[in-house]
Amino acid sequence: MVDAAVRLAPFGESGPSPDVPRTVDDALRTPWPDDLLPGTGATRELWELLATLGAADLGVARAVEPHLDARAILAQAGVPDRGGRTWGVFAAEGPGVRLDAVDDGGWLLRGTKPWCSLAGVLDAALVTAHLADGGRALFAVDLHDPGVRLLDQEWASRGLTEIPSTAVAFDDVAATPVGAPGWYLERPGFWWGGIGVAACWFGGAVGIARRVHAEAARRDDPLLAMHLGAVDHRLEDARRALAEAAGLVDAHALDAAQGRLLAKRVRATVAGVCEDVLGRAAHALGPAPLALEAEHAKRVADLQVYVRQQHAERDDVSSGRALASEAAPW
Repeated sequence: MVDAAVRLAPFGESGPSPDVPRTVDDALRTPWPDDLLPGTGATRELWELLATLGAADLGVARAVEPHLDARAILAQAGVPDRGGRTWGVFAAEGPGVRLDAVDDGGWLLRGTKPWCSLAGVLDAALVTAHLADGGRALFAVDLHDPGVRLLDQEWASRGLTEIPSTAVAFDDVAATPVGAPGWYLERPGFWWGGIGVAACWFGGAVGIARRVHAEAARRDDPLLAMHLGAVDHRLEDARRALAEAAGLVDAHALDAAQGRLLAKRVRATVAGVCEDVLGRAAHALGPAPLALEAEHAKRVADLQVYVRQQHAERDDVSSGRALASEAAPW
């Protein structure tokens, strides 16, 4: 399948794709542009790049997105990275584990952080940790520090197999604060980054939709045409949501509460589109591509895992409670 750029403009031609790395290792070695920072007038271009990577290979997109997000966070904090390092963002929490930041004449991280994707191959990461006063803060750490230990945890999924996410133990690892306590979660860019993840999901759905399109173009079948039409309608919902959000982000038109609601709306919209496209593609194409086409089977498995970063009904509960406490927004 010929790679093509994914555009967020209505009726925009796909055009030739930029050079898309074919492996995660290649993606991590690629010198990505320094000026694709959300909220600086280039948000649409950033999300188009992430969607284009996702349409080609969601594993590649899953490696690049947090690297670019980390660089954006550092720039927002006024400490841009100029070392050419590869970055991750480890901000998840999980039951039974905890990472603490201890000020012992210099900040040290102690404890365990779950869901640390690619921790064994990245150079550095931005990591959230708990403070003694009950707050949380963000720290930059060198993943080559001898106190960083990957815990033995099998990645059983058939999706995103090249992006294993494991728990990591931090044994008195030196850490540099990034922003003030609470800044990471309170800054507008937190929600912008969450929409960037949705742009990757959108790209994955586009990649699957292109396989449906290729089949519909190959043979005249009314059921294929029906599924293709439905897939197009749903992809347009996701495209419009991302395009509108990019404009609002670059215009700095929203306060913190509105930015949070926008991100939850966009992520829910795109996640729902992905689930619909997965279902439509399965009905349209049947079992053969899933069983016999490695590229298509990988796309499906990757997207099924990746889109679960959207918390489904739990995010709907969160949004509903926030909306119920204010005047109706529509």
